[in-house]
Amino acid sequence: MKATSQHVPRIQRVAGCLVLAMASFVALCTLAYASSATLFLEEPYGKLGFFTATGHAAVYLSGVCADSPLVLRACAPGETGIVLSRYDGVGGYDWIAVPLIPYLYAVENADDVPLFADAKMVAFLRDRYRREYLEAVAPDLADGKTPGGNWYELVGSSYDRTIYSYQIETGAAQDEALIRKLNAAANESHFRTVSRNCADFAKDIINSYYPKALHRSVVADVGITTPKQMAKMLVRYSARHSELEFTRTIIPQVPGSAARSSNVHGVVESFFKSKKYIVPSAIVSPIFAGCVFAVYEGTGGGRFDPARNALVFSPGNDPDKALGREDRRAYARELSHLLAQAQPTGSSPRATKTWERKEAKARPEFDDQGRPVLRMQVASQPVNLGVSAGNILKTGAPAQLTQELLEARLQQELRDKAPHGVAEAEVTRDWNLLRQALQQSGDELVRTSKRQPPETSASSGAGNSHLESSRGNLH
Repeated sequence: MKATSQHVPRIQRVAGCLVLAMASFVALCTLAYASSATLFLEEPYGKLGFFTATGHAAVYLSGVCADSPLVLRACAPGETGIVLSRYDGVGGYDWIAVPLIPYLYAVENADDVPLFADAKMVAFLRDRYRREYLEAVAPDLADGKTPGGNWYELVGSSYDRTIYSYQIETGAAQDEALIRKLNAAANESHFRTVSRNCADFAKDIINSYYPKALHRSVVADVGITTPKQMAKMLVRYSARHSELEFTRTIIPQVPGSAARSSNVHGVVESFFKSKKYIVPSAIVSPIFAGCVFAVYEGTGGGRFDPARNALVFSPGNDPDKALGREDRRAYARELSHLLAQAQPTGSSPRATKTWERKEAKARPEFDDQGRPVLRMQVASQPVNLGVSAGNILKTGAPAQLTQELLEARLQQELRDKAPHGVAEAEVTRDWNLLRQALQQSGDELVRTSKRQPPETSASSGAGNSHLESSRGNLH
C-alpha cells in the first residue's frame, strides 16, 4: 500500500499549523548543537510483556522532519524532528515517521497532555490524531470506523510505558545522508522477530551516523538484536567518544488507570528472571538452568541500569533530576495536610480508584480550543471537565471533580514505590493546580492557606548545574 496523492497534500497543509500549535513547546527546544539522534529504549507492557520483557526500540532524530509519514526532509528552524521505528503490520510499511510529542502523547501541544488517562481517553486521542495525519498508513474501514492492527503504536507511546532515551550529537551532513537513503529505498515491511525487528532498525539508523557503534550479542541474546543491548552499546560508544555530547533521560509513563510497564531485559536475562521459565527449567534440567545463570552472570545482564544518571523528561520543561523517595514522602505528607483543610476526610488512600471509576463513566471530547475534556453527568446535568494542564481550571466544571482528578494524579506521582521517579517541575505544577482548584471552591480555610510545596533536595541550588548541563537534551 502506498500513500495516495490526496493524503500527502493534506499533511503538507497542516504542517505549518503543527509548528504554530507547538510554539510554546518549541521555545524550550533550542539545542546547543545542530542535531542529535536519540535511541528510545521502551519498557514492555500488557500481555506481550508477560511473555517477553525485551520491550521496543525507536529513534528520535531532532534534525530530520517529514513532509508525510513516509517522506523525510531536513528540519526547518523551530521544528523538533521525528521519531522513526519499525513496526509489524502497519500499512505494509517498514518505517513510519511521527513528530515527537504526538509519538509520546497523541496530542500536538505539550499543554494538552491529559493529567490522568484511561483506555477510552487514550483510544480517543489516538484515533483523532490518526484521522488527521495518519490516514495514509492507517485508513478508516469501509464503514468509516477505526481500523484494527498495530497502528496505535505510532502515537501515545507514553500512555503504555516508561521510555529511556539516550541522545548523542550528530550533524546536518549525517542527517542528509540518512534522508537520501531512506527516501530512495523501498519502504516495504519484511518484519521478522529474530533478524529484522525494531531493535535491528534502530541499530541500522544509529550505525548510519556512527558505523559499527551498535551490535547485537550472540551470547546474552542468543543472536537476537534487543533494545537493551542497543542501549548498552550506545552508552559504551559515548564513553569512548567523550567529544560527542551525550545525555540520558527518562520519559515516565503518564499517570492513569493502565497497568504500569515492567522492567526491560535481554533474552537470557528475561528467561533467568522469569519464574515461569527458570523454575520449570531448573526442575527438568538443573544443568541447563545453571548454564543460563552462567551466561547471565558472565555477560553482565543485570548490571546495566537504564535509569542510571538520567534526568527526568517533563513536557514543556527542561529535563530535571528525579524527585527522591524522601522528597516524595514530604510532598505526600503536605498533600494530606492541604486536603485536610479543604475537606473533613482529607486525602483518601483510594482517591485514585475513586477517580478511575468516575472517569470510566465519562465520555472523552474536545473543547472549543481542541483540548481534551471529559463529558460527565453531575446531578443529572452534563458538564465538561478539562483534563490537561492547559484547560483543567478553565471549563467551569465543579471544583470537586477538578480536585479529585488532581489528587488521583498526585497520589500516583508520589506513591512510595514509584519505580522511575518523577520530575519536580511536574509535581510542583500539579500541586499549584490543586491549590487553585481548592481556592476556587470558596473554602475560606484553603483560601487563606499559606501552604507551599515542601522544600526538597532536588530544588536546592545544587541542582542548577544539572539544568545547565541538560541544554541540548531531549525536549
